[in-house]
Amino acid sequence: MRKGISQWSFPAGYSLRQCCELARKAGFDSLEVAMGDTGEITRASSRSDVERVRAIAGEAGVEVSSLATGLFWNHSLSSDDPQVRAEARDIVKKMLETATWLGVDTILVVPGAVDVFFNPNIPVVSYDAVYRRAVEALAELAPLAAQARVTIGVENVWNRFLLSPLEARRFIDEINSPFVKMYFDVGNVVPFGYPEQWIRILGSRIAKVHVKDFRRSVGTAEGFVNLLYGDVNWPAVMAALREIGYDGHLTAEVFPGRHHPESLIFETSASMDFILGRR
Repeated sequence: MRKGISQWSFPAGYSLRQCCELARKAGFDSLEVAMGDTGEITRASSRSDVERVRAIAGEAGVEVSSLATGLFWNHSLSSDDPQVRAEARDIVKKMLETATWLGVDTILVVPGAVDVFFNPNIPVVSYDAVYRRAVEALAELAPLAAQARVTIGVENVWNRFLLSPLEARRFIDEINSPFVKMYFDVGNVVPFGYPEQWIRILGSRIAKVHVKDFRRSVGTAEGFVNLLYGDVNWPAVMAALREIGYDGHLTAEVFPGRHHPESLIFETSASMDFILGRR
């Protein structure tokens, strides 16, 4: 498995070049980059803009593993507003195009949300409507993903949706495309489940994996902690990943603190070496 890290793990204001260079210095194999409303990759980015990012990573000796975005929290595929849903579809299309320019095989997509816990101004949507709209949207987008040869990775996030591994498996199977799979986040399921069980149940439906840790006793977003400091049973998680034959990227998605935030990059790299059995 390859050791990766998310662009979101780096200090605010770091350029992609700085992220790539620090990732390589810390011993990471790959970097997951992000598309936003601002920054070096946006919905307005041209092919030359994106290929420049790819070149920067290559010069630093870091592979670009995947493309993520936080845009789906405000532009949901399951919104009650059809215009918002249409915009969310357009974001997926732009991500697929951008992924081909980057040379990555997976994009991270939030399939919808019953609610957004950190933004109470976004209306609550009925669970059954979220399910129906997400399946419809991703089934519609799947042929475009197939054409681009890029997998849409549906991430399990704190959206009060797909709360069971059995439901997540059914969801992927209903869409019925080899280019729509799960982007499984280990830490996100800890408050209500066991990631090693999710991994075995989802099996080959897992396209990519995010790693982070969580303390159940906290129970809120403050419960996310540095790797190896939470309740994730990492030996069990790694055994499950090997059991299903997963051999792709493990991408750390951790968030820097106030002081010397770059230190987290080195600590995370060291922790992942233990998790991967490299130490």
